[in-house]
Amino acid sequence: MSLQQGTSPTAATATSQSFVNRTPVYYGWIILVVATIAAIMTSPGQTFAVSIFLERFISELGISRSLVSTLYTIGTLVGSFALPLVGRQFDQRGARTTMTVIAILFGLACLYMGFVQNALMLGIGFCLIRMLGQGSLSMVSTNLINQWWVRHRGPILGLSGTMMALIGVGGAPNLINWLIPQFGWRTTYMLLGAGLLLFLAPLAWLLVRNRPEDHGLLPDGAPSLQARPGQATGLGAHPVPVAEENWTRAEAIRTPIFWIFLLGLASVSMLGTGLMFHIVSIFADNNMSPALAATAYVPLAFVTAATNLGSGFIVDRVRLRVLMALSLLLQTLWLWMVTYLSNWWLAMVFGVVLGATSGLQRTVSTVAW
Repeated sequence: MSLQQGTSPTAATATSQSFVNRTPVYYGWIILVVATIAAIMTSPGQTFAVSIFLERFISELGISRSLVSTLYTIGTLVGSFALPLVGRQFDQRGARTTMTVIAILFGLACLYMGFVQNALMLGIGFCLIRMLGQGSLSMVSTNLINQWWVRHRGPILGLSGTMMALIGVGGAPNLINWLIPQFGWRTTYMLLGAGLLLFLAPLAWLLVRNRPEDHGLLPDGAPSLQARPGQATGLGAHPVPVAEENWTRAEAIRTPIFWIFLLGLASVSMLGTGLMFHIVSIFADNNMSPALAATAYVPLAFVTAATNLGSGFIVDRVRLRVLMALSLLLQTLWLWMVTYLSNWWLAMVFGVVLGATSGLQRTVSTVAW
């Protein structure tokens, strides 16, 4: 972030601190709102939204389902390679600049999706939306919350995940399913991109602030020497700062638990992504409509929200490995159920089980890392 000519870093820091400390509530609550909005607006790059476009990609671009699936897999893998770089930029440049730049690039990537004409262009588009939306913007929004909340991280992440599930997972597929017949799939992707450029990018630049310590505050709204008399804090009347144990990358990769959690979370993510990507065709093979496939995301969203919120409150009392094991058991159940989807009520039950898996997985992944 560059400073205007004649403005010293000290003056800029003082101005930022003044803005943060003028708010009537602990600024972490504002961070929570903005980060949650950012998480919801990752939807154009998430599988639950892309799956609604799948049949249009196949029919209008004249390419096979297997090729689209392969391109999506390649795009997801290639896009993930950029995440370590994004993480370093987050550490070096701060959340404000990083989130703003990602929102702009993601918006442009969505605009690009409206112009794809062939398999190569679609593959490039998949790389961009998966890297910038599902990967980078999701990671930055979670890390931003983690900076401002430590002691109450579990419930706060649970609250954020609840809103993401209800509005993102539950709302985005149905919104897209309505927009496509009205405007076409190309214009729909452009409208989603416009929302990122015109709403999220300015919001991130105006309201996101880096670590609370940079502004004379402590995580969770704990009292600090610079807190104003009468200024509201975070959860609880007198929250106590918590010394958080952190590992370097080199230390983490030498621990067996890191690899156990990595493989478990990767299993849930990969299989869940594959299933959601083909959800419309799976329903079609069982004589159920695309509209019903989009509707199945509603119970999925509500159960994801409830599970995410509930597990967020108990994560400090139950070992993460227990929640990880439970999510893998639920994954086994929905993998079995998907072969028996023959009517709408089984589809709804399937959505419930998949939602519980998703809610637990989100809690484990956000808290563990």
